Amino acid sequence: MNNTEIQSNADMGGQSEAVEPLLGTPEGKQRQQQEKIHQASTLLPFKARLFLLLVSLVVCIFTLQNAIHDLEALGKISNMLASVDELLALVLTLLWVQQSCATPSCSNGGGKKFPSLLNAEIPDLIKGLDSGLFTTVDLVNAYIARINEVNSTLKAVTQINPDALSIAADLDAARAAGDKKGPLHGIPILLKDSIGTFDKMENTAGSYALVGAKVPEDSTVVAKLRKAGAVILGKANMSQWANFRSFNSSNGWSSTGGQTEGAYFPKQDPVGSSSGSGVAISIGLAAASLGTETHGSIIAPAQMNNLVGIKPTVGLTSRHLVVPISERQDTIGPMARTVKDAAYLLAAIAGKDSKDNYTSSIPFETLPDYVSACQLGSLSGKRIGIPRNLIPSPLPQSFQYIVSSFNTALGVLREANATIIDDLYLPGQVLMNLGPYQMHVVNAEFISALPRYFASLTSNPANLTDLQSLINWTKSHGHLEHYPDRDVARWEGVLTNTGHGNDSPYFWGNYSAQIYAAGSQGILGALKNHSLDALVIPTWWSATMPAMLGTPVVTVPMGKLPNDGSVVEEKDQRGDLVRWAGNLPFGISFVGEGFSEEKLIGLAYDFEQKTKVRETVKPYVKPKTELRDVVAERVQKQIAKIAGKWSKDAADGVF
Repeated sequence: MNNTEIQSNADMGGQSEAVEPLLGTPEGKQRQQQEKIHQASTLLPFKARLFLLLVSLVVCIFTLQNAIHDLEALGKISNMLASVDELLALVLTLLWVQQSCATPSCSNGGGKKFPSLLNAEIPDLIKGLDSGLFTTVDLVNAYIARINEVNSTLKAVTQINPDALSIAADLDAARAAGDKKGPLHGIPILLKDSIGTFDKMENTAGSYALVGAKVPEDSTVVAKLRKAGAVILGKANMSQWANFRSFNSSNGWSSTGGQTEGAYFPKQDPVGSSSGSGVAISIGLAAASLGTETHGSIIAPAQMNNLVGIKPTVGLTSRHLVVPISERQDTIGPMARTVKDAAYLLAAIAGKDSKDNYTSSIPFETLPDYVSACQLGSLSGKRIGIPRNLIPSPLPQSFQYIVSSFNTALGVLREANATIIDDLYLPGQVLMNLGPYQMHVVNAEFISALPRYFASLTSNPANLTDLQSLINWTKSHGHLEHYPDRDVARWEGVLTNTGHGNDSPYFWGNYSAQIYAAGSQGILGALKNHSLDALVIPTWWSATMPAMLGTPVVTVPMGKLPNDGSVVEEKDQRGDLVRWAGNLPFGISFVGEGFSEEKLIGLAYDFEQKTKVRETVKPYVKPKTELRDVVAERVQKQIAKIAGKWSKDAADGVF
């Protein structure tokens, strides 16, 4: 007996006890769907519910009329009726999406909201994916649309993964089946274009010399991201060869990707070699990105693009199949909009790797929980040192503004119950000026590292073998590589000024000198002698000693240059980019001993939450597409597909 017959018996005075269909039966599933539609419809305004009622009546009349004329089609008509519930659910979804918005204050009656992709945090995206508010395919489509809207101006992204949507669909299917791959399941991530991927994308370091070159497998950090469930969305532009080719080039320029520009001022210098990663994440072209740093190339573009950047201890993250400069200074780290987002990425990529022996120095059997380190109150009771002699003197007016903002930030630390030990003097700063130790160390390491990388390639169309072969190729392909307009003087200087690898006695003398200056006479000496938890310094002056020592830095947004006309606009050395202007962001850095990332993340998170600076610095250009737009378009297509099928069935005389 069906539900209609039960109701008829009750109306005629028969048995009136309701008979509920079992949940596993078709009748039970139909009842559940009807209840969901009813519950959702109560959230709509009266006009929307009236519209749905009219749609339902039209469908019913259309169905009954045609059923009377062609009783043989009743079986197919029942199939059509089965899709009515789906159609109504889709219409309800579309109406809700069109009434919703993507601002933090806007939500529907059920308390859900679409996160604004300009500032969306990874936990927000995870929540939306888990709740079914949107899918990973929706998220990938939204980011691709946003890239296409601004990339002709900013040139932040060089490649979109051709498999990104199919990977996203597979992850959506896995989620629906209850199979979450890891903590980043369905989260789209960009990579600096020196980080190797074993897929359809190129691994170019911004040079045509590496177009067509193939790595034998994913780099270790990429393999770890995939294992955590991330979608590798694409590759971000970068300063060609990580700013290690020319003395007269510009930050963010590569022959394969063009000139990256920042989003906070027209023609803004994006700074650092991980420049595309910084610009892309600053305006929400992906959830986060990986960058690389030898000397400032994560933390510099992070601060100038209003981001958090974590430069990990050398050895915490593997460099396997990442285009190298220096094995003692290269490190791979996250660039993100919040400390917690950066911690999510660091947790995914950190760990020992037999293919990078530096990771064997990790002192933990089990890695710290970097995400759980994001705790309010982390600053309380900590001892923070301020090495003032790292700040040059005298300073131009604009830099004085940064120092003034820094002094205000120290007040935030004091209010958080941190003890400030101010005006520390690091004697290693003077020792570093006595000789070009770092230059010789990095040069020698580059000479040794480059042949090993070229030898690892399974395809090497340019037949590169060492630095000299790379110089020769670049000069002979000047039309591609913009030579001689952009010189190869840095490379030539490596050969003429250093000329030896890191197996030379000359290397060890320079390396020992830089470790002494940055270590016992620098960061490590200050931390030990004053019983400090960390050093804090404006990010502008935080890169050198940690680079030489291989120790970690976390940079967090601290402020922006004023827009009141007091900042004199300055161009870079080529006159192509604006390196100094109003509205440009800057950061504060937390510096610690090796493998102290857990502590530094806690300090940086507490400061970030107490200041919320990022939200106050607005880009001059930003994409328009939001998740709600993509979800609405998807639902409209689903509705059109059902309507199209009905129309075809009617034309074929099915009913």
